[in-house]
Amino acid sequence: MAERPDEFTLNRRAVLQFAAASLTLLVARVGHAAPASILGVRVWPAPDYTRVTLEYDHPFKFSQMLVKDPDRLVVDLEGVEFNSVLSSLPNKILDSDPQIRRIRAGRNKPGVVRLVIELKGEVKPQIFTLQPVGEYGHRLVLDLYPAEAPDPLMALLQKSEAPAKAESRGDKVAAPAGKADIARLVTVMLDPGHGGEDPGAIGHGGSREKDVTLSIGRRLKAKIDAEPNMRSVLTRDDDFFIPLNQRVQKARRVQADLFVSVHADAFLKSTARGSSVFVLSENGASSSAARWLAQRENAADLIGGVNIGVKDPYLARTLLDLSQTATLNDSLKLAKSVLGQIGSINALHKGQVEQAGFAVLKAPDIPSILVETAFISNPEEEKRLNDEDYQEQMAAAILKGIKQYFAKNPPLAKSKLT
Repeated sequence: MAERPDEFTLNRRAVLQFAAASLTLLVARVGHAAPASILGVRVWPAPDYTRVTLEYDHPFKFSQMLVKDPDRLVVDLEGVEFNSVLSSLPNKILDSDPQIRRIRAGRNKPGVVRLVIELKGEVKPQIFTLQPVGEYGHRLVLDLYPAEAPDPLMALLQKSEAPAKAESRGDKVAAPAGKADIARLVTVMLDPGHGGEDPGAIGHGGSREKDVTLSIGRRLKAKIDAEPNMRSVLTRDDDFFIPLNQRVQKARRVQADLFVSVHADAFLKSTARGSSVFVLSENGASSSAARWLAQRENAADLIGGVNIGVKDPYLARTLLDLSQTATLNDSLKLAKSVLGQIGSINALHKGQVEQAGFAVLKAPDIPSILVETAFISNPEEEKRLNDEDYQEQMAAAILKGIKQYFAKNPPLAKSKLT
């Protein structure tokens, strides 16, 4: 009869089995013996570029090549299993996608999945990986930029052809409050926060900040465009991600007179409430809460995903050039006007303009503000943010603040082209 193992032997055997299992798991992870699984695929078409995102459980090798006649991008995924998630990718391409005609996905050879992206024209792809962050795992990002980038200023000029003709005849349009004359159209860049891969803050009821900001941004644009002496441009007009520095670049490319970024606040405690207006700070945040908020908003690039391999010399200069006293003073004047107006439709989180180091407010020559329309993390305010009447009131209040600012600070003359 075999001797019954004692407790020490059982414990030692369990330890050895656990160690062996851990070693097997470690080898699988390091050597990637097990194929990687694609957990999700997402496609975000936009006028500026189309983004394709593959989310997966552990890293794998990939390679890509551009093929002509017709234009195609071929991406090989090595050590990836072809599953139902990948097979769903072709169905995610819309006919209206400006860059992609269709996608084919399938096994190319043992252990290799091939994606063939048929293009509508020549593109300059940027392909990069992102480490896990927030609720996302590993991601492979394919950003397909058109070879000839759209010119936002030209598009704006075409939309504003009639007002431009009126201006060329020498017509002057009275300022909002009748205190000054504006001899040209003024341009306001509206920036609905977050978008695409980056949902922003999420309320207890499931509301996403990116949806609320886009809705308010669209309403504000409609109101501004209805003014005879004003026009506006959205950094994004649909659900897609725009890196923070590109939002600033867009404002400068259309020679915007103002930059207004729209957000919905969030905090760890659901009792936090009220609307706020922020400007850039040169000397630290005006409060610990403001600093925390700026850090959260600046993390949008980490969540939405940017290619850190592409250097932006303009942004590098902007981050170093904070000697923009005149612009900051104008930003404060604009912020005070807007804060005074939105205080009539919602309680203010604080009674004064706050300051923090928001990356999206760092245009050196454009007065810029960030409006936190309410706390989406507060259940009561979350309901208001989803209410169409409240969105209309918020848009109207922001516009009234902008008009009040221009009445007291008429814009300087610019080229007749703008």
